[in-house]
Amino acid sequence: MSQDKNSFTLQAIKDYGKGLLSFIRRRVKSDADAEDILQDVWYQLSSVVNAAPIEQTGAWLYRVARNKITDKYRKHTEWLLNDLSPDDTENEDDALDLGAIMLSKNATPETEYLRNIFWEELFAALDELPPEQRQVFIWHELEDKSFDDMATETGVNLQTLVSRKRYAVLHLRKRLKQLYDDMNNF
Repeated sequence: MSQDKNSFTLQAIKDYGKGLLSFIRRRVKSDADAEDILQDVWYQLSSVVNAAPIEQTGAWLYRVARNKITDKYRKHTEWLLNDLSPDDTENEDDALDLGAIMLSKNATPETEYLRNIFWEELFAALDELPPEQRQVFIWHELEDKSFDDMATETGVNLQTLVSRKRYAVLHLRKRLKQLYDDMNNF
């Protein structure tokens, strides 16, 4: 039985390794971070395989990778969630405070559920952006990189970078508005 589990894990690494690493690299700051996250995914796979079979291996691996990326950003970032909140909130007192939910130290089942949904939807919405807009948003909001540093690193005009982030935020606001409304009614 142990041999079957080892061969299952090795086959999963062979089948999904390159694609999964590419998926993670597009969402993190460095290759080292991507490799660390991938290693965590493989470790979790080897632990779970010993406990129960996995029906859809690929879907499971990508979900675990996305969760690991989210965990990394949660641990290292306090970013401006207010940028993503709709501007047309009618009653500020009744409005959902995304920052309080996302950054709260006191996790309840409800807040964990909302956090997971939010991060899944955010990453899905980020995937819809043109690569330049997505990268500027990630650098500025998730990695806390200044526009000056980005301009120096990339050679791209500062105003162009600011504009790219603005377009990203507008898209994310529009894309996440329904989720925001749903969470506000939760």
